[in-house]
This record gives sequence, C-alpha cells and structure tokens, in this order.
Amino acid sequence: MDEKKFLAEKFEANRARLRAVAYRMLGSTAEVDDAVQETWLRLSRSDTSAVENLGGWLTTVVARVCLDMLRSRKARREEPMGAHVPEPVADDAQGRDAEMADSVGAALLVVLETLAPAERLAFVLHDMFAVPFEEIAPIVGRTPAAARQLASRARRRVQGTPPPDADFSRQKNIVDAFLKASRDGDFEGLLAVLDPDVVVRADQAAQRLGSLAEIRGAAAVAEFFKGRAQAAKPALVDGSLALAVMLGGQLRVVVRLTISGERISAIEAVADAKRIDEFDVTLLT
Repeated sequence: MDEKKFLAEKFEANRARLRAVAYRMLGSTAEVDDAVQETWLRLSRSDTSAVENLGGWLTTVVARVCLDMLRSRKARREEPMGAHVPEPVADDAQGRDAEMADSVGAALLVVLETLAPAERLAFVLHDMFAVPFEEIAPIVGRTPAAARQLASRARRRVQGTPPPDADFSRQKNIVDAFLKASRDGDFEGLLAVLDPDVVVRADQAAQRLGSLAEIRGAAAVAEFFKGRAQAAKPALVDGSLALAVMLGGQLRVVVRLTISGERISAIEAVADAKRIDEFDVTLLT
C-alpha cells in the first residue's frame, strides 16, 4: 500500500472524531468542513513517519485550525455583541450532521460561544475528548498549569456560573468612553466613567514603565490617565473587556478592568511578560 493511500485510509478512520472536535469548537457545519479539509491538506503535506499516534496528531492539528478560525472570527467581529446562536444543521444522507448536533445540544453550544478561543479549546479537548493538558498546552501557547486554568474557567461558565456582568454592549461603551477621555485629556470625561472609590494597581513591570504601584480615588486616577492611553486598544482578555497597550507592534501591557454598574471600579496594569503570555488576548476595533 502506498503512503498516500495509507494516510487517506487513516484520515477517513479519524474523520468522525475530527468533525466532532471541530463542531464543538466552531458550532458551524460549514466551518467544520473547512477545518477538516484543512487538516487533510496539512496531513498530506507533512512527514508523519515519526508520528506514533496519528489519531492524536490529527486531533492536535484540527484543534489548531479551529483555534485560528475562532481567533479570526473574533478579530473580524462577526459577532460583536456576544454569542451567536449556532446554526442548525441540515440532515445529510446518513443524518450524521444531525446526530452530531443532537449529541452536543444547542444550549451547550451557546455557552461555548461565550468562551474565549483558548478557553473553549482547553475545555473541549480535555473535558470532551480527554486530551491531556500536556498536549493542550503547546496548542494554546501556555504551560500545562495555565491550560488547566483555562479549562477550569470554561467549566465554571458551562456549569452555569455567569460572568460578573454579561451586558457586553454597555460595558464596551464604558471602555470606549474611558479610552476617548484619556486620549483627549478630558478630566471630567474620565470622572464620569470612574467609580468614586476606584483603585488602580500595577505590577512591578508596569511600574518600571511609568505606572504607580497604587492609586486610589476617581480624581487621582483621572489625573493619572489624563492624556495617556494613546497606544491602548480595547481588547478581550480571557473573555473579559480590557485594554491592550501595544508598543512597537508588541503587546507590552494588559490593563484589566472591573466594571460595576455604569463605572470602572478597579484597574490592574500587568506588564510581566510571563503573566501576559498566559492571557488569551483578542484585540477589538
């Protein structure tokens, strides 16, 4: 048997599993087909002579493909106001797509859509397909411990723990107003979106870049941020709204925001490279 035929047969033997992984990652049968096709193309172009577990290798590849597709989807902001409803599946000749969708459940897919891409991948691979965190970690570019944390955070969401405030649109408006006021040097505009008792804390790396270790009170925080944030962009960090400070095209500082009601009540500036590497960051427009 020639190698190409051998690989084709092995791929077909794993196709159902690959489609199951992709559907839980993407929630779209059209995108599932694209992801599985891309996985086959990567297989056909790769030297797998040293691969001992081809099924595991294929699962890793389709997971990477799906992660790229999810991140691209978020970057294009195809669903800017939160989760989209997963598309219904049309029965194929054998009813395989319908069976696949029924095995997942629409409610679960809706919850999965609220997760950050790396969270979703860690949860799907570990909790649904028993992939070890040691194998998940390289896919998401994290340590095994950080991958475990991603899955744990996702699991809490799936089990029904709601985010602190699910009103994404309202929170995004607050973040945008904060950014604009900061860039414009608008002291009153900053006061309007800051809680009177707001607290800013910065890690040591952020302090070396010019931040203060701690600032308390709306007036002091507004004075500090007035005229700043020129390099900051709104972002999702581990699924929550935040700011990403880009310097020289590189992510240098993550500014995590806590929003209570209509105002920002806490700000954390993180510039430690190791901590930043453990965040899942998606820039917003």
